[in-house]
Amino acid sequence: MNSPVICPRCAFEKVGKLATSPVPGVWDVLQCGQCLYTWRTTEPARRTRRDAYPEQFRMTLADIENAIEVPAVPPLRTAG
Repeated sequence: MNSPVICPRCAFEKVGKLATSPVPGVWDVLQCGQCLYTWRTTEPARRTRRDAYPEQFRMTLADIENAIEVPAVPPLRTAG
C-alpha cells in the first residue's frame, strides 16, 4: 500500500490489515476500524476506493452510531 488508505464506505482513516496472501505481495485483506467494512485489495475500485464507492452505500459516523443492532444468529436446529 503506497498511498494512505481510507475506508471506501465511511472514509475513516484507521484501516487495519487482517490477512495477507500466501504469495507475498499479491493481496491483503483490510478492515475499517470504524464501520468494520472489509475488502481485499484486488477487488474493483467500486469496492476499494472512496471516490468510486457507490454513494447510496456510503456511511457517516451518525449512520453507524444510529444503526439498529444486528440480530443474533439463532441456535442450530436439532433433528427431532
